[in-house]
Amino acid sequence: MICRETYMEKLRGFMDQSELVKIMTGLRRSGKSVMLELIREELLGRGALPGNIIALNFEDMSLDALKNPKALHDYLKARMDAMEGRAYLFLDELQEVEGWESCINSLRVNSDADIYITGSNSKMLAGEYATMLAGRYVQIQIYPFSFKEYCTAARERSAKTSDAELFRQYLKQGGMPFPVNVGLNESDAKQYLRDLYVSVVVKDIVKRNKIRDVDLLERIIAYVMANVGKTFSATSLSKFFKSEKRTVAPETILNYLKGCEDAYLFSRVSRLDVPGKKMLQVNEKYYVADHGLREAIYGNNERDIELILENMVCLELWRRGYTISVGRVGEREIDFVAVRGDERVYVQVCYLLAGQETIEREFGAYYDIADNFPKYVVSMDELDLSRDGIRHQNIREFLLEENI
Repeated sequence: MICRETYMEKLRGFMDQSELVKIMTGLRRSGKSVMLELIREELLGRGALPGNIIALNFEDMSLDALKNPKALHDYLKARMDAMEGRAYLFLDELQEVEGWESCINSLRVNSDADIYITGSNSKMLAGEYATMLAGRYVQIQIYPFSFKEYCTAARERSAKTSDAELFRQYLKQGGMPFPVNVGLNESDAKQYLRDLYVSVVVKDIVKRNKIRDVDLLERIIAYVMANVGKTFSATSLSKFFKSEKRTVAPETILNYLKGCEDAYLFSRVSRLDVPGKKMLQVNEKYYVADHGLREAIYGNNERDIELILENMVCLELWRRGYTISVGRVGEREIDFVAVRGDERVYVQVCYLLAGQETIEREFGAYYDIADNFPKYVVSMDELDLSRDGIRHQNIREFLLEENI
């Protein structure tokens, strides 16, 4: 269990406070339960009483009787009333409790409780849920391991492995914590990821969205996996299915994609007209939550390495708190325009700067941008090819850099 300091830094300012509910969301098995353990350890170090900690995981069938908001409220209230001082509640996969928000809001209002929640579906915070807790929670999305975290975990098992070798492994295995923490071989890691994929599809997409045409859902997922980071629309995907003799309405495709987004399997990135600072409503891009899942289900990460490198950079920028869009400047496209508060960073990603034409394309995307925000070109090249104030960086160095 490695300390995921990126997230702990975000949480520390809110720890040991009863005013705000702390909600950690993200793909199933991405490390949310471990985050609860890390928080618990830190709170104990601050002086929290062990007997005042209540931890429940709602994937445990023995807790089925508590999957009712009133029953859960009464159970927790009874235990808390028997305590002296502040209670600490750690409620894992709470989306399994229908109507959980009424229970949590009541405990927040009527008890001295520091509350931490995890969930694997973004609908937890949609509609009426968000209304009831509006302004009274802080949400942090937990992602699979970054390359830096992957290196830390892998070196606990093999300290002398080079960054280059670990990157090769990361390219295929991805960042889901369990395979690297226990040292699964490539075959077993793939089987674990396939089983995880089935769990996400069945529990978090099909069951939660009452999807009947599972075959169509899996075809849509396969298409997005194959086209990670490529622009497409629901209409173009509908035409693709029509060419395969299958009629699917664009609205149905959008609903299925939304179900995948809600389960954190995919994330959508809109396009931005950089000079006009206007979001464009067509041809968005989708990125997969973990490229190791793509390798396990679709394969070909090494063949499609440029797409995977782009996916890695996208997730890394999100981990670091940036809001991302795909930039358009005239006829040129910038892979990522990343904004965090008053900061802005531009990033171009390619496999190799193999010739003058490629160099012109990647660096030239910035020539019509007049601002002084940092501009990167990231690739697998080992040589530094920086020019015209635009920084070129090897992707390993970029992902490991302390400040982007």
